Amino acid sequence: MTDDLLNTALSLRDKQEPFVLVKIVQTVGSVPQEAGAGMIVSKAGRVDGTVGGGKLEARCLLECEDMLSGQKKETTRFHKWRLDSDIGMTCGGSVQVYFELYAGSTWRVVIFGAGHCAQALCRVLSVLPCRIVVVDNRSDWLAKLPEHAHIEAVAVNTYADYVENLAETDFVVLMTMGHSTDSPVLVKILQRFQASLPYLGVIGSKAKRARLVQDLQAAHLSERSDSFFCPVGLDIGGNTPGDIAISVAAQLLAVKDKLGSKTEP
Repeated sequence: MTDDLLNTALSLRDKQEPFVLVKIVQTVGSVPQEAGAGMIVSKAGRVDGTVGGGKLEARCLLECEDMLSGQKKETTRFHKWRLDSDIGMTCGGSVQVYFELYAGSTWRVVIFGAGHCAQALCRVLSVLPCRIVVVDNRSDWLAKLPEHAHIEAVAVNTYADYVENLAETDFVVLMTMGHSTDSPVLVKILQRFQASLPYLGVIGSKAKRARLVQDLQAAHLSERSDSFFCPVGLDIGGNTPGDIAISVAAQLLAVKDKLGSKTEP
């Protein structure tokens, strides 16, 4: 692996982003690239390197797409292709290509709000194998987030704008400026996902929860009033940002581990 490909692979690994390393390990006859050529492919496409372009590279990209989709459990595969009969190229040679998948972390935590508690929560979560997305409309607070490969800052006009970017597997925590900004996000999330998210929590007191339940009733979502945690976090520690961060992280882990145990044979 060249230094450039190695650096790209390490960068993607640090970000917990899945990718496939593709290497030509053996060639015979006329081929577009010799043994040792390689590339790195993420879900967004080819990130770095090349195996020669054209039809061979297109075929390799399809293999990577198949591996990155998660439909198959294998993390490595070899293919030996004749370029004329198997790939449809005019070259008369053959290649053996090695594919290796780095799956990254599938655990994504999305935090709405970048205030003191969110800042502390990011620091706690950054030592865990998860990807963290922090959403806010205040650029100054986003700029204060810890610099870490696992943390992504997303600027929006309104918090609710990001709901359409959520996935059904996301763990979501609402920590915006208060009830008036948390409530619209909660309503929109429950309208879109019903109760299907693995974790949905809103920072606040029991009194705030009561107001949120009233908002859900007004939005004809009263049946979803038990679909979120509020107060958020386990009942441990105090009320400092650090205490709250540890209690929320513990609750996230508890839910994640419980879900994981249900899928084990």
